[in-house]
Amino acid sequence: MSGTPRRTLLVGCGKLGTRLGLRLVECGDQVFALRRNIGQLPSSFAAIEIDLALPAQTPLPDVDAMVITLTPGTQDPSGSPDAYVTALDHLAAALPRVPNRVVYVSSTRVFEGRTDERALTEDDDPKATTDRGRMLLAGEARARELFNAHIVRPAGIYGPGREFLIWTVRAGAPVQYARRTNRIHETDLVRALKRMLTDDAPPSILHAVDQSPAPLGEVVAHIAERLNVDLPPRLQPEVESGTILSGARLLNLLGSLSYPTYRSGYDDVIVRPNHRG
Repeated sequence: MSGTPRRTLLVGCGKLGTRLGLRLVECGDQVFALRRNIGQLPSSFAAIEIDLALPAQTPLPDVDAMVITLTPGTQDPSGSPDAYVTALDHLAAALPRVPNRVVYVSSTRVFEGRTDERALTEDDDPKATTDRGRMLLAGEARARELFNAHIVRPAGIYGPGREFLIWTVRAGAPVQYARRTNRIHETDLVRALKRMLTDDAPPSILHAVDQSPAPLGEVVAHIAERLNVDLPPRLQPEVESGTILSGARLLNLLGSLSYPTYRSGYDDVIVRPNHRG
Protein backbone atom coordinates (compact mmCIF):
# COMPACT_ATOMS: atom_id res chain seq x y z
CA MET A 1 0.00 0.00 0.00
CA SER A 2 2.13 2.86 -1.22
CA GLY A 3 1.67 6.47 -0.26
CA THR A 4 -0.72 7.92 2.27
CA PRO A 5 -4.31 6.62 2.32
CA ARG A 6 -6.66 9.20 0.89
CA ARG A 7 -9.72 8.34 3.04
CA THR A 8 -9.10 7.21 6.61
CA LEU A 9 -11.61 6.32 9.32
CA LEU A 10 -10.51 6.85 12.94
CA VAL A 11 -12.69 4.76 15.25
CA GLY A 12 -12.84 5.94 18.87
CA CYS A 13 -11.04 9.15 17.97
CA GLY A 14 -9.70 10.42 21.29
CA LYS A 15 -6.45 12.26 21.96
CA LEU A 16 -4.28 9.76 20.12
CA GLY A 17 -6.60 9.45 17.14
CA THR A 18 -6.93 13.21 16.92
CA ARG A 19 -3.16 13.72 16.78
CA LEU A 20 -2.88 11.05 14.10
CA GLY A 21 -5.78 12.52 12.15
CA LEU A 22 -4.24 15.98 12.13
CA ARG A 23 -1.03 14.50 10.71
CA LEU A 24 -3.01 12.72 8.01
CA VAL A 25 -4.93 15.88 7.12
CA GLU A 26 -1.61 17.68 6.71
CA CYS A 27 -0.66 14.99 4.18
CA GLY A 28 -3.85 15.50 2.19
CA ASP A 29 -6.02 12.75 3.67
CA GLN A 30 -9.74 13.02 4.11
CA VAL A 31 -10.26 11.97 7.73
CA PHE A 32 -13.50 10.59 9.15
CA ALA A 33 -13.66 10.47 12.96
CA LEU A 34 -16.13 8.20 14.74
CA ARG A 35 -17.01 8.94 18.37
CA ARG A 36 -19.98 8.88 20.73
CA ASN A 37 -19.41 12.58 21.42
CA ILE A 38 -18.06 14.61 18.53
CA GLY A 39 -18.04 18.02 20.19
CA GLN A 40 -14.27 18.29 20.65
CA LEU A 41 -13.18 17.05 17.22
CA PRO A 42 -11.20 19.35 14.87
CA SER A 43 -13.20 21.03 12.14
CA SER A 44 -10.91 19.45 9.54
CA PHE A 45 -12.36 16.01 10.37
CA ALA A 46 -15.63 14.66 9.00
CA ALA A 47 -17.29 13.79 12.32
CA ILE A 48 -19.49 10.70 12.73
CA GLU A 49 -21.48 10.49 15.97
CA ILE A 50 -22.14 6.80 16.66
CA ASP A 51 -22.22 4.70 19.83
CA LEU A 52 -20.83 1.30 18.83
CA ALA A 53 -22.44 -0.29 21.87
CA LEU A 54 -25.52 -0.32 19.62
CA PRO A 55 -25.93 -1.30 15.96
CA ALA A 56 -25.26 1.69 13.72
CA GLN A 57 -28.39 3.15 12.13
CA THR A 58 -26.56 4.50 9.07
CA PRO A 59 -23.76 2.96 7.00
CA LEU A 60 -20.22 4.23 7.41
CA PRO A 61 -18.28 5.77 4.51
CA ASP A 62 -16.19 3.71 2.12
CA VAL A 63 -12.57 4.29 3.20
CA ASP A 64 -9.12 3.10 2.25
CA ALA A 65 -7.81 2.70 5.79
CA MET A 66 -9.05 2.48 9.36
CA VAL A 67 -7.45 2.90 12.78
CA ILE A 68 -9.31 1.50 15.79
CA THR A 69 -8.51 3.05 19.18
CA LEU A 70 -11.47 1.92 21.25
CA THR A 71 -10.91 1.64 25.01
CA PRO A 72 -11.97 -1.50 26.89
CA GLY A 73 -14.65 -0.87 29.45
CA THR A 74 -16.10 2.23 27.80
CA GLN A 75 -18.33 0.54 25.25
CA ASP A 76 -21.11 -0.41 27.64
CA PRO A 77 -22.13 1.32 30.88
CA SER A 78 -22.73 -2.13 32.39
CA GLY A 79 -19.05 -2.97 31.96
CA SER A 80 -19.89 -6.23 30.18
CA PRO A 81 -16.68 -8.00 29.08
CA ASP A 82 -18.38 -8.84 25.77
CA ALA A 83 -19.13 -5.20 24.95
CA TYR A 84 -15.67 -4.54 23.52
CA VAL A 85 -15.95 -7.33 20.95
CA THR A 86 -19.58 -6.42 20.27
CA ALA A 87 -18.48 -2.89 19.36
CA LEU A 88 -16.15 -4.36 16.73
CA ASP A 89 -19.00 -6.50 15.37
CA HIS A 90 -21.21 -3.40 15.07
CA LEU A 91 -18.37 -1.57 13.34
CA ALA A 92 -17.93 -4.37 10.80
CA ALA A 93 -21.66 -4.48 10.08
CA ALA A 94 -21.76 -0.74 9.35
CA LEU A 95 -18.84 -0.72 6.90
CA PRO A 96 -19.60 -1.07 3.17
CA ARG A 97 -16.42 -3.15 2.86
CA VAL A 98 -13.29 -3.96 4.84
CA PRO A 99 -10.73 -1.20 4.22
CA ASN A 100 -7.48 -2.09 2.50
CA ARG A 101 -5.49 -1.40 5.67
CA VAL A 102 -6.75 -1.69 9.24
CA VAL A 103 -4.68 -0.95 12.34
CA TYR A 104 -5.98 -1.98 15.74
CA VAL A 105 -4.43 -0.30 18.79
CA SER A 106 -4.23 -2.68 21.73
CA SER A 107 -1.80 -2.48 24.68
CA THR A 108 1.28 -4.19 26.10
CA ARG A 109 -1.03 -5.00 29.01
CA VAL A 110 -1.73 -8.27 27.22
CA PHE A 111 1.60 -9.43 28.75
CA GLU A 112 0.56 -8.59 32.32
CA GLY A 113 0.79 -12.22 33.41
CA ARG A 114 4.36 -12.72 32.24
CA THR A 115 7.31 -12.04 34.54
CA ASP A 116 10.23 -12.93 32.25
CA GLU A 117 13.38 -10.94 32.94
CA ARG A 118 14.39 -11.09 29.26
CA ALA A 119 12.99 -8.68 26.70
CA LEU A 120 9.80 -10.03 25.15
CA THR A 121 9.31 -9.63 21.41
CA GLU A 122 6.30 -9.67 19.12
CA ASP A 123 6.88 -13.44 18.67
CA ASP A 124 6.25 -14.15 22.36
CA ASP A 125 2.83 -15.29 23.51
CA PRO A 126 0.82 -12.81 25.58
CA LYS A 127 -0.65 -13.79 28.93
CA ALA A 128 -3.52 -11.77 30.35
CA THR A 129 -4.64 -12.18 33.96
CA THR A 130 -7.24 -9.41 34.41
CA ASP A 131 -10.58 -8.72 32.76
CA ARG A 132 -9.09 -5.72 30.98
CA GLY A 133 -6.18 -7.75 29.64
CA ARG A 134 -8.47 -10.53 28.46
CA MET A 135 -10.73 -7.97 26.77
CA LEU A 136 -7.73 -6.58 24.90
CA LEU A 137 -6.72 -10.04 23.68
CA ALA A 138 -10.29 -10.82 22.64
CA GLY A 139 -10.37 -7.53 20.75
CA GLU A 140 -7.13 -8.34 18.95
CA ALA A 141 -8.50 -11.71 17.89
CA ARG A 142 -11.80 -10.28 16.63
CA ALA A 143 -10.05 -7.41 14.81
CA ARG A 144 -7.90 -9.93 12.94
CA GLU A 145 -10.95 -12.06 12.16
CA LEU A 146 -13.16 -9.21 10.96
CA PHE A 147 -10.63 -6.84 9.37
CA ASN A 148 -7.33 -8.73 8.95
CA ALA A 149 -6.02 -5.99 11.24
CA HIS A 150 -2.42 -5.18 12.04
CA ILE A 151 -1.97 -4.98 15.82
CA VAL A 152 -0.08 -2.18 17.59
CA ARG A 153 0.58 -2.60 21.31
CA PRO A 154 1.73 0.64 22.96
CA ALA A 155 3.32 0.64 26.39
CA GLY A 156 2.70 3.51 28.82
CA ILE A 157 1.97 6.53 26.65
CA TYR A 158 3.32 9.87 27.88
CA GLY A 159 3.93 13.36 26.53
CA PRO A 160 2.28 16.79 26.77
CA GLY A 161 -1.12 16.24 28.36
CA ARG A 162 -0.12 12.72 29.42
CA GLU A 163 1.88 13.58 32.54
CA PHE A 164 0.56 11.24 35.22
CA LEU A 165 4.02 10.13 36.36
CA ILE A 166 5.28 13.71 36.59
CA TRP A 167 2.35 14.67 38.81
CA THR A 168 2.86 11.51 40.87
CA VAL A 169 6.43 12.61 41.61
CA ARG A 170 5.33 16.19 42.34
CA ALA A 171 2.72 14.93 44.77
CA GLY A 172 5.19 12.65 46.56
CA ALA A 173 2.92 9.63 46.12
CA PRO A 174 4.45 6.20 46.93
CA VAL A 175 5.91 4.34 43.95
CA GLN A 176 6.74 0.67 43.39
CA TYR A 177 10.42 1.17 42.57
CA ALA A 178 11.09 -2.42 41.53
CA ARG A 179 8.42 -2.64 38.84
CA ARG A 180 9.83 -3.19 35.35
CA THR A 181 8.33 -0.65 32.92
CA ASN A 182 8.18 0.30 29.26
CA ARG A 183 6.82 3.47 27.68
CA ILE A 184 6.41 5.38 24.43
CA HIS A 185 6.21 9.10 23.77
CA GLU A 186 2.94 10.00 22.05
CA THR A 187 4.85 11.66 19.21
CA ASP A 188 6.59 8.39 18.32
CA LEU A 189 3.37 6.42 18.67
CA VAL A 190 1.64 8.71 16.18
CA ARG A 191 4.61 8.31 13.82
CA ALA A 192 4.35 4.54 14.16
CA LEU A 193 0.63 4.47 13.43
CA LYS A 194 1.09 6.59 10.35
CA ARG A 195 3.80 4.24 9.07
CA MET A 196 1.60 1.24 9.77
CA LEU A 197 -0.98 2.84 7.48
CA THR A 198 1.37 3.74 4.67
CA ASP A 199 4.09 1.06 4.48
CA ASP A 200 3.68 -1.54 1.76
CA ALA A 201 4.29 -4.43 4.17
CA PRO A 202 3.98 -3.34 7.81
CA PRO A 203 4.45 -5.92 10.57
CA SER A 204 1.40 -7.87 11.65
CA ILE A 205 2.17 -7.07 15.30
CA LEU A 206 4.17 -4.12 16.61
CA HIS A 207 5.23 -3.30 20.15
CA ALA A 208 5.23 0.48 20.44
CA VAL A 209 7.95 0.85 23.08
CA ASP A 210 11.03 3.03 23.21
CA GLN A 211 14.64 1.93 23.59
CA SER A 212 14.94 2.24 27.38
CA PRO A 213 12.83 -0.12 29.47
CA ALA A 214 13.66 0.62 33.10
CA PRO A 215 12.59 -0.01 36.69
CA LEU A 216 10.02 2.55 37.73
CA GLY A 217 12.31 3.76 40.49
CA GLU A 218 14.93 4.76 37.93
CA VAL A 219 12.37 6.74 35.96
CA VAL A 220 10.92 8.62 38.94
CA ALA A 221 14.44 9.40 40.19
CA HIS A 222 15.20 11.08 36.86
CA ILE A 223 11.94 13.04 36.94
CA ALA A 224 12.50 14.14 40.55
CA GLU A 225 15.99 15.38 39.70
CA ARG A 226 14.69 17.37 36.75
CA LEU A 227 11.87 18.84 38.85
CA ASN A 228 14.25 19.52 41.74
CA VAL A 229 11.95 17.79 44.20
CA ASP A 230 12.43 14.96 46.71
CA LEU A 231 12.24 11.37 45.57
CA PRO A 232 8.79 9.87 46.12
CA PRO A 233 8.63 7.25 48.89
CA ARG A 234 8.94 3.57 48.11
CA LEU A 235 5.71 1.62 48.09
CA GLN A 236 5.93 -1.20 50.62
CA PRO A 237 6.33 -4.07 50.35
CA GLU A 238 8.64 -3.78 47.35
CA VAL A 239 7.69 -6.36 44.74
CA GLU A 240 9.39 -7.06 41.42
CA SER A 241 6.81 -7.21 38.65
CA GLY A 242 6.18 -6.08 35.10
CA THR A 243 7.84 -6.97 31.84
CA ILE A 244 10.64 -5.82 29.58
CA LEU A 245 9.61 -5.44 25.95
CA SER A 246 11.86 -5.18 22.93
CA GLY A 247 11.52 -2.07 20.76
CA ALA A 248 13.69 -3.44 17.95
CA ARG A 249 10.83 -3.85 15.48
CA LEU A 250 9.58 -0.30 16.08
CA LEU A 251 13.09 1.07 15.60
CA ASN A 252 13.40 -0.87 12.35
CA LEU A 253 10.07 0.54 11.17
CA LEU A 254 10.84 4.18 11.96
CA GLY A 255 14.63 4.24 11.57
CA SER A 256 14.94 6.40 14.68
CA LEU A 257 12.73 7.65 17.49
CA SER A 258 12.10 11.29 18.31
CA TYR A 259 12.34 10.29 21.98
CA PRO A 260 14.35 7.06 22.24
CA THR A 261 14.54 7.11 26.04
CA TYR A 262 12.40 8.27 28.94
CA ARG A 263 15.16 10.76 29.76
CA SER A 264 14.84 12.68 26.51
CA GLY A 265 11.06 12.38 26.54
CA TYR A 266 10.41 13.56 30.08
CA ASP A 267 13.05 16.27 29.78
CA ASP A 268 11.13 17.69 26.85
CA VAL A 269 7.86 17.68 28.79
CA ILE A 270 9.35 19.14 31.97
CA VAL A 271 11.02 22.13 30.28
CA ARG A 272 7.67 23.32 28.99
CA PRO A 273 6.53 26.51 30.78
CA ASN A 274 3.73 24.87 32.78
CA HIS A 275 6.27 22.60 34.51
CA ARG A 276 8.89 25.19 35.49
CA GLY A 277 9.48 26.30 39.05
